[in-house]
Amino acid sequence: GFVLACTGWWFILWHWVPIYANILNIEVVAPLAAILGLDSVVTFFSEPAGIFTASMIVAVLASILISLGMRTYARIQQICFYGGVVGLAVVFVLLLVNSNSDFISSFNAEAQEVLGAPGNAYQKTLEVGGLEAAGPTSLAIAPTLLLIPMIVFFNLWSNWGATLYGEVRGASDFRKNIYAMGGALIATTLVGAALLALISKTIGWDFYYAANNAYWSGLEGAPVSAWPYPGLLAAFFFDSPILQFILVAILSLWFFGWVGSVFLSSTRVVFATAFDRVLPEWAARTNKNGVPYAALALMLLPSIPISYLYAYTDDFVTYTLDATLVIAITFLGSAIAAAVLPWRRPEIYSASPIARYKILGIPLITASSVLFSVFLIFCLYKWATDDVYGVNNPQSALYMTILYVVAIIIYVVARLVRRAQGMDLKMVHGEIPAE
Repeated sequence: GFVLACTGWWFILWHWVPIYANILNIEVVAPLAAILGLDSVVTFFSEPAGIFTASMIVAVLASILISLGMRTYARIQQICFYGGVVGLAVVFVLLLVNSNSDFISSFNAEAQEVLGAPGNAYQKTLEVGGLEAAGPTSLAIAPTLLLIPMIVFFNLWSNWGATLYGEVRGASDFRKNIYAMGGALIATTLVGAALLALISKTIGWDFYYAANNAYWSGLEGAPVSAWPYPGLLAAFFFDSPILQFILVAILSLWFFGWVGSVFLSSTRVVFATAFDRVLPEWAARTNKNGVPYAALALMLLPSIPISYLYAYTDDFVTYTLDATLVIAITFLGSAIAAAVLPWRRPEIYSASPIARYKILGIPLITASSVLFSVFLIFCLYKWATDDVYGVNNPQSALYMTILYVVAIIIYVVARLVRRAQGMDLKMVHGEIPAE
């Protein structure tokens, strides 16, 4: 359990700082700077120095937000959430009331003005980035199912806050957890599907594919070098750069409300491992606001050299390809532990409200955990064996394996040290704390 949690919620989040920085660059800094005509800013943040700068902005912002305490950060998140919803609603309305011909006209004009694209950029994007692959002529279930592992990269994040549930009011009621987690997944899926439908209707599916292909493949001759951010594309319906700027700025609230999560869950995991005596006691120290500042330092400081390597070393970017895969492995470990809980710790399971629920005599927690485990194993298999998902890189797999080995070494050393101090960590980890 420690090895999976340490790697999947501690080590790996060091590497998510520069990944978050990329989101900051392509969804906030680049579009806002382009609207303002600050081409030098756009260029800077696309270079190694800019990527490292953005990474430090992410790390500092996350540290500040967490140091404010959960209550204050929750208020900030609430403001960002409702503001972001307003921006998203505007995007939905713009895509709903306008047609594809309206978008083509707006895109050709604004891409030339804002992004420096040549005339008729829409058609040229289709020509440069379009794919000639033959698609199925009828309903094809198997290829559609193979899209699921790709979507899981996105859907895993809806329940990323699970490690914080001990600090959420009413978290002891598992039904509220089901509503919160299940509701998050359903809402995210429905909103995502609705946005894709509107993109297909108004922006054009072939164009959106071509624009993304041109960007991620770095195709020569592409009329637009910027990532086709849907928020910016929707903003192009406005002739006014002021309105364009306002819409993209409001949409950026999604990022600023979310940025603290890069360290938030991890600090709680570090705190818990120190509380369980695997890490030294000082790692669990908190200030008067309950902020685990030592755990925060264990996140912030290592993220700096890792961000530097990410920005200035081409190979290191490849090492991070499995950053989400590692988190899926952690989820798999949790699912397996939940499946065997009724037999491994029957007294703890029997005292839980979920013990009342069974399916054909099988504990509900076991049935659901087995199904989820099978699903995750399928996804992990496809990620590891199919090139189309873009993560089956041997270098990244080796790097992630090294992280697991480091976690094992930490645990073994902790076991030996605590044993010398007269403490058996096996007994400590044999119980589930009431918290």
